[in-house]
Amino acid sequence: MTSMNDSPVLELDRVSKQFGQFTAVDDVSLQIPKGAVYGFLGPNGAGKTTTIRMMLNITKPTSGGITILGASNALKVRRRIGFLPEEKGLYKSMKAAAVIQYLAMLKGLSRRAARQRARQLLQRYGLGDFMDAKVETLSKGMAQKVQVLATVAHDPELVIFDEPFSGLDPVNQAVLEELISDLAERGRTVIFSTHIMQHAERLCGQILLIAGGRKVFDGSVSAAKATIPRRVTLGTLDDGRGDGAAKIEALRTAPGVREVVAMPDADDADGAAPRSRWQVQIDEKADPQSILQRCFEQGISLSSFEINEP
Repeated sequence: MTSMNDSPVLELDRVSKQFGQFTAVDDVSLQIPKGAVYGFLGPNGAGKTTTIRMMLNITKPTSGGITILGASNALKVRRRIGFLPEEKGLYKSMKAAAVIQYLAMLKGLSRRAARQRARQLLQRYGLGDFMDAKVETLSKGMAQKVQVLATVAHDPELVIFDEPFSGLDPVNQAVLEELISDLAERGRTVIFSTHIMQHAERLCGQILLIAGGRKVFDGSVSAAKATIPRRVTLGTLDDGRGDGAAKIEALRTAPGVREVVAMPDADDADGAAPRSRWQVQIDEKADPQSILQRCFEQGISLSSFEINEP
């Protein structure tokens, strides 16, 4: 028997959304367990924001069912949820700490607790010197960090960020990654959408790939990588006998090799012997060093050897 604690934090059952004749989300089902860091990935216009808005009952699905924190409607559990929308905005004339305090009070914290929480968060995530600065005096990145902190000020069980990294410089992106990791360590469930794979790769245990409104993949990052062959790119030097291609053909029989593909030749910038480039696709568990060993055994002169992870 499955206990309530084992129930998904969020479940979508064949959810679709149509706007007139346009299908924005098409028959998407997924389950997100408690404590997961879950990434929604896809290009702009893929359906990520529409899916998030349906989760939160901002937009109602055309068909299908949604359960969030055990409720059929997010409004019933809204104080247990933190949400950062894609369209971000703050009260520009308010001070940074006051903004966070105010939004935390709207989610149920007392004035004193909200004020203390606001100042703790600003100090913890690098804005301690700007607690009493008005939002209109902050840089765009700083203001966005204030809104991110306001999203989690009431210590929600479920945090949903829609494109949180958009507009942040690398330093502030790192701070946001730290915040997400901190939330995960405390057992909170975090969902965020992005079209940048590196963020999901570093942070997420599970990802949803969505394109054209349809679910393309739902699972772990490692499982996603396993669907894409690893690649080794070889640069070879012509040995003058014209048998380089034949030697490369011998790589096809190396353990774990799926395919050997010739790439466009490039002349050597220093006027040395012409080079050739080859892409060797290998199984996920294959050892790239075995390809290097086979090159030595076949007498293949290498100018470069690159391992390209998925």
